[in-house]
Amino acid sequence: MSLQEQARESMAKERQHDEHLHESMLNRAHEEVDHHVEGETNEQARELTAKERQHEHHLQESMLERSTEQIEHS
Repeated sequence: MSLQEQARESMAKERQHDEHLHESMLNRAHEEVDHHVEGETNEQARELTAKERQHEHHLQESMLERSTEQIEHS
């Protein structure tokens, strides 16, 4: 297997892992929102969603940086 193929495979595995983490975080966020006590506002749910999006964006940037570094060092 060539280095380029190995890099692609590594990127695909990392992407799958990041997607799994993202799904897990979304599920936890949804559970947390579902279990909020009475009187909680929609603002708190929006804040959780915004934080989740920021985290997802950070994960994607990290994955892209690692993939780029891996390809550059190949």
